[in-house]
Amino acid sequence: MSLYTDYDMTCGCFLLGGESAEMEYTNIIHPFPALYDSRSKILILGSLPSVKSREQNFFYGHPQNRFWPLMAALFGEKPPKTIEEKRALALRRHFGMWDTIYSCDIKGSSDSSIKNVVPTDLQSIIEESEISQIFCNGQTSGKYYHRYQEKQLGMPAIVLPSTSPANAAWNMERLKQAWEVILSYL
Repeated sequence: MSLYTDYDMTCGCFLLGGESAEMEYTNIIHPFPALYDSRSKILILGSLPSVKSREQNFFYGHPQNRFWPLMAALFGEKPPKTIEEKRALALRRHFGMWDTIYSCDIKGSSDSSIKNVVPTDLQSIIEESEISQIFCNGQTSGKYYHRYQEKQLGMPAIVLPSTSPANAAWNMERLKQAWEVILSYL
């Protein structure tokens, strides 16, 4: 049994047993809008922005998260560095981005501590775009999508392995192989 109980995206480290219990819950309301346009063909959903993403006010802001390098690799592009470059990559390649959770109580960035979930309303994104497939970035996103949004939208999601650094079992090559499925929907 490991002494490490949780991964904290705030510090980018694993917490020792009992540390996460000492952290206080914070009520988080999603701080930035969805990213999509009328030409978006797929929607990639996370669960809720990490502390670092909330600080940057944009998706996958933690420097160890592999989302942006992965997207660049899939499309044969240089990894975007700025928020403007990331936004341009998503729109140019026709993928939208949002999260399954609009608000909740959470300790730091710990998915395992999430409670009191208010789901995100995804209906307008589907209506205002060409989205035909939803992908969830990790099991937590998939769990909340299935629980709150799948029935309403009538669109099953494909759950992909998380790009979070906490998902250390998946190296970049394995992630790329799993995530290549998005290309067939674009």
